[in-house]
Amino acid sequence: MRKFCPECSQAFSPADSGVKTVVFKVGLLGLGTVGTGTAEILLNPAGRHPLLQEIKIHRVGLRQLDKPRQIQLPADLLTTDLEAIVTDPEVDIVVEVMGGLEPARSLMLQAIAQGKHVVTANKAAIARYGDEIFTAANAAGVYVLLEAAVAGGIPVIEPLKQSLCANRIQAITGIINGTTNYILSRMQAEGSDFEQVLADAQALGYAEADPTADVDGLDAADKIAILASLAFGGRIKLPEVYCEGIGKISAADIAYAERLGFVIKLLATARRAAIDAPADAPLQVRVHPTLLPKTHPLASVNGVYNAILIEGDPIGEVMFFGPGAGAGPTASAVVADILNVAAILKVGRAAGSTAALPDGTPLLDPLLACSHQSYCEIAPIEALVTRFYVRFLVKDSPGVIGKLGSCFGEHQVSLESVVQIGRRDQMAEIVVITHDVREANFRQALAAIEQFDLLRQISSVLRVL
Repeated sequence: MRKFCPECSQAFSPADSGVKTVVFKVGLLGLGTVGTGTAEILLNPAGRHPLLQEIKIHRVGLRQLDKPRQIQLPADLLTTDLEAIVTDPEVDIVVEVMGGLEPARSLMLQAIAQGKHVVTANKAAIARYGDEIFTAANAAGVYVLLEAAVAGGIPVIEPLKQSLCANRIQAITGIINGTTNYILSRMQAEGSDFEQVLADAQALGYAEADPTADVDGLDAADKIAILASLAFGGRIKLPEVYCEGIGKISAADIAYAERLGFVIKLLATARRAAIDAPADAPLQVRVHPTLLPKTHPLASVNGVYNAILIEGDPIGEVMFFGPGAGAGPTASAVVADILNVAAILKVGRAAGSTAALPDGTPLLDPLLACSHQSYCEIAPIEALVTRFYVRFLVKDSPGVIGKLGSCFGEHQVSLESVVQIGRRDQMAEIVVITHDVREANFRQALAAIEQFDLLRQISSVLRVL
């Protein structure tokens, strides 16, 4: 007689409690911040999902054995021979948390060639080599799971694959880099300049010694490329993702945005050109600072937190919010992926076999595996239609605002507002916000305005949501 679990409504029989425990062995590549957090969870399964008790760390690969670490592991688990881990026949799941492009890419490919499932937090390697990695994984019949690669501990990868898979995704808009969000939040709260806050962020450990990947938007571009690929069912060529960082944002821009009812955030966006656009229509995939109305759901996401707003049909809007980095949040996502793989392996082993094609290739769960092969077409940034904020420094002369307006009009740029902010040293500072306009037209208008004798400087140009 079958019964039902009162907690999960899963049908079971009294004999189910006697299912034999299966041990799944993990090869962990890297024992830095994320690797340490992952190991701590795996070594302390009490109070967590019961399947964790069947997952064991088999080997840990390090670049240096004598480096001081926050966690002590038995010496016989540690090795600097990374290839020995990915080729070890006893290892079921390879967990790559080393970061960087190489040897991470090569090690993942070696693991796949050995028929091992891979869990990774490496957004850079996936964004650049995802086509190679997933093609190899599909051919080998193994999973490559990467929940931790985007937004740390926020579950967004698997929801896109599973919970939201019945939706036609229209857009993904996210704050997916904690360093830049921390910097912009501090600038907004304190009126400080970029360089001062960046130095503080580095001292506090929120920014790397070389912050280029964060402040130039490269990290966010890697992440939005991954999300766009999942949301729109095609691979993304990373060089086609438009990328602009926050290095030119000034305290003046933050203050003017505040006065106009906006906040400035580094947004990563992937969207269809229109709601009724065909599935093969070009996508917009871009990263750049943006003026957000204070009423927008992402406007109140501050500090090192991340948030991703997803628009789909029929669900409408859903937002995922939480810590976007750190040992605990990222390790949480890594271990969730390990559990996903172990659960599937456990079912296959309990059944005595794994479903396979006639040629012996294992069949993968299509909601977990990567199945798309074609590339999405990405529209050039010149085709973008959006509003713009632009700040001019001009000679304080009669008629200058009219001349600016006329030049914009000649290039089909309609102005929503023109505000003269102040005067200093016979100069006037003018802030313009446009209506929706094609970026190419806007850039042509700016090129013409740059020839004005009265113009001293185009101080800032930002897009407006």
